[in-house]
Amino acid sequence: MHPIRLAVIVGSVPGSRTGPVVAKWFVGEAGHRDDVCLDVVDLTTGPPLSMARPTWPPETADAHALGGITPRLAAADAFVIVTPEYNRSFPAVLKNAIDWHFTEWHAKPVGFVSYGGRSGGLRAVEQLRLVFGELHAVPIRDVVSFHGSCFDEAGVPRDRDGCDAAAKGMLDQLIWWATALREARAARPYQT
Repeated sequence: MHPIRLAVIVGSVPGSRTGPVVAKWFVGEAGHRDDVCLDVVDLTTGPPLSMARPTWPPETADAHALGGITPRLAAADAFVIVTPEYNRSFPAVLKNAIDWHFTEWHAKPVGFVSYGGRSGGLRAVEQLRLVFGELHAVPIRDVVSFHGSCFDEAGVPRDRDGCDAAAKGMLDQLIWWATALREARAARPYQT
């Protein structure tokens, strides 16, 4: 069986101190698995999607403004969104990256790693579930969430066992759905 092509989308804003730490930890956890092939799509680098104006329909968007993200999303079998919570929601740079695309999300599972504030980013995840449902994606139930200051100075979670277990559980669900949906898309292309 071929590994699942997993795009990890880092949706924090440029200059974030916590986002890269959380993303690096998660990529390390996912990288230990032999059933995934990782592609890290870091929205904090490259062309400023947050400043670009989406066109409608999204398929007509300028490829240069997308910085090569579109083919990477299209090639993915599954996604994990690493996001903070800002104002009870998720960052604009992430919303723009999502809105620039449409068919790339269809019939693919999406997992979430969130952080920030008292809710640990869960309010951002609640809203992302609605957005991805509208895009015909399949949000995964289990979430990895970091409340408060969960990492030490070396970028290691203070509750290593609990965090590792949460990541494993979410990834197990994600891989199951990704495998099932990849087989389904190959047998019968998804129609909207």
